[in-house]
Amino acid sequence: MSRLEGIFSSRRRKVLVAYLCVGDPSPGETLDLARACVHSGADVIELGIPFSDPTADGPAIQRAGQRAIAAGGGFDAALQTAHKLRDAEPGVGIVLFGYYNPIVIRGDASAVRAAAAAGVDAFLVVDLPVEEASELGSAVHEHGLGLIPMLAPTSRSERIASVRAAASRWPMPFLYYVSVTGVTGVGSVDAQDAGERAASIRRELSIPTVVGFGIDSRDKARLAAQNADGVVVGSAIVRAIETGRDAATRRASVERLVGDLRAGVDECSAVS
Repeated sequence: MSRLEGIFSSRRRKVLVAYLCVGDPSPGETLDLARACVHSGADVIELGIPFSDPTADGPAIQRAGQRAIAAGGGFDAALQTAHKLRDAEPGVGIVLFGYYNPIVIRGDASAVRAAAAAGVDAFLVVDLPVEEASELGSAVHEHGLGLIPMLAPTSRSERIASVRAAASRWPMPFLYYVSVTGVTGVGSVDAQDAGERAASIRRELSIPTVVGFGIDSRDKARLAAQNADGVVVGSAIVRAIETGRDAATRRASVERLVGDLRAGVDECSAVS
């Protein structure tokens, strides 16, 4: 059983996934903030690889990506952060989150091999649909990692069938359900409905499913996790980092936010 499979197979509590953009405000502080998220209750850390053209990200994460690139963030920095985080927090799940361009430039096999050596558990590539992911999927399978698909409210039965077919070829430790038709951190989300839709997909595919995009409060985390297997928080963490005046303030803000979301998820963790 992989580390992520172990995290999701435990029925002690629903899963909380926290996103950080590596390099915002610096690669070194990203590691400190990732550890703060873990200590505040995050089970999985998504290390975002900053990219110049982030089509799925809203304004907050776009700004974070620009700051991160200016500070030296990128694929190599993400690997270095993952390696240090794995050494410091051996039980946490680590996902590399980003776009396909930095991976394909390096080469799928080379990127996966380096990620495995750094202690990464899985890739989530926003702009790589499963129908086009055979090369990366084969590489993660060879190295014992996972490849996490995304589905949205607009996903048709054909796309769900494609995910099912891909799950028979390479490991999918969980599925990311996008709660809204839009970018991250923008607009309102019906968290309860998103959780119910995620649960429906989980029953259809037999893959643990988390809800992301728009989960920014204890109440939304609770409502989404009532039926889903967990939630993802990203833009809210990025905004807390952006508004912090110094490292101590940023860490304290992230700890409060993640702790609050953990409390919301825990309110329904007894639900199987």
